[in-house]
Amino acid sequence: MNNQPVAKQRFEFIDQFRGFVGILMLIGHCSYYFNSVWLDLDPLAPHFDSLAQFLLRYFGYLCAPGFLMMNGAMVWWFYDRRIAKGTSRWQISRNLIERGLFLVIVQMTWVNSSWGGFRVLRPWHFGVISCIGLSMICLTLVVHWRWHYRLMLATGILLVHPFLLEIPYDPNSTEAGAAFTRVVMQTFIDSGKFNKYPLLPWFAMAILGSVMATCWLQLWKTDSERIRKSLPIAAGGFLTAFLIRLGGGYGNLFPYANVGDWDFFMDQKYPPSLFISLWFFAAVVTMVTLMIVIGRIAPRALAVFSVPGKVPLFFYAVHLAFLGVFIKRTGFMYREGGVVESLIASAVMLAIMLPLCNWFYGVRNRSSNYFVRMM
Repeated sequence: MNNQPVAKQRFEFIDQFRGFVGILMLIGHCSYYFNSVWLDLDPLAPHFDSLAQFLLRYFGYLCAPGFLMMNGAMVWWFYDRRIAKGTSRWQISRNLIERGLFLVIVQMTWVNSSWGGFRVLRPWHFGVISCIGLSMICLTLVVHWRWHYRLMLATGILLVHPFLLEIPYDPNSTEAGAAFTRVVMQTFIDSGKFNKYPLLPWFAMAILGSVMATCWLQLWKTDSERIRKSLPIAAGGFLTAFLIRLGGGYGNLFPYANVGDWDFFMDQKYPPSLFISLWFFAAVVTMVTLMIVIGRIAPRALAVFSVPGKVPLFFYAVHLAFLGVFIKRTGFMYREGGVVESLIASAVMLAIMLPLCNWFYGVRNRSSNYFVRMM
C-alpha cells in the first residue's frame, strides 16, 4: 500500500464529506431558528406545503447517517493505524471509550443547553452527539472483526430493529418503573423526549461506516477502484430501500399516498425506519463517491468543505451556541422567516464559522491540552 500520499488523499475526501454534512446540519439549524414552518411542524411526522420547504428539511436527513458512518469509518481507521504501530488493543479501546464518553458529556452539558441560549442546564437528554459517542464505545467491541462479520452484525441489527419497535411501553408515564422503561427504550430502540437518536439503528450505521472504510481506505487501492466498486453498492442500497418502501409493511413506519410523492421518500427518521436507514446509507456512499470524483477533476472546488470537516465537533458545538445565544436571548426573527431567511442566516453563519474553524484547526494541531485535542 502506498502509505503517505494515499493516506493524505483518503483523509481529504472523508473530511470533505464530513464538512458537507456539517454545513447541511448548519442549514437545518438555521431553519429551526428562523423558519416559521417550525411553528406547526411535527418533526416525527413532517408535512410541507412547498417543494422548497420539503427540500430544506429533507437534505438534512443525510446528516445523522453521514456523521454516524464517518465516525465508524474514523474509528476503524484509528484502530487499524494504531494496531499497525504496535499499540495494544486495550490502549486503543481506552482511547476510544474516553472519546465516546467525552461526546456524551458534551451533549449533556454544552449541546443541550446551547439550544436555549444557555439559560437552563438540561443534562437529562440524549441526542445525536451522545449517540455518536455511545456508538464509538460500542464499536470498540467489534472494530477488530473482519469486515464480513461487521457487515453481518449491522445487517442483523437493522433487520431486527423493526420488531423491537413493537415492544409496548408508556412514553408518558411518570411512575418510576415506567420511567425506567422509557429511558431504556428511548436509549436503545425508540425515539421520544429523552432521546430522538436510539442507539441500535444508528450503531448499525456506524458499523456500516467502518465496513466502507475498510474498503475505501484499505482494500481498494485507487480512486478508480473506489468509484467503480462504490457505485454498485449505493445502487443496491437504493434498490433494496425502494423495494421495502413499495411493500408498505415491514421496514416502513409511515404510509405513503403515491410512489414518487414527497411522503414516499420521507418515512420516519425518529427512530429511523429500515427504509430510511438503507436509503441514506446508499446516499452517504453516493456522496462520498462523488467527493472522490470531484476531488480528481477539480480538487479546489471542495476546499470549503474541508475546513469544517477537519474539526466537525468544534463546528457543530460553536455554530449551535452562536445561534442559541443570539436568537433565544434576543428573539431576533425567531421563526418569523421562511426558506430564504434560513439560507441567508446559513450564509452569515458560514462567514463566521469558516475562519473560526481554520483558526481552531491550527490551535488543535499545536496544542497538547487534553480537552482541546478532544475537540
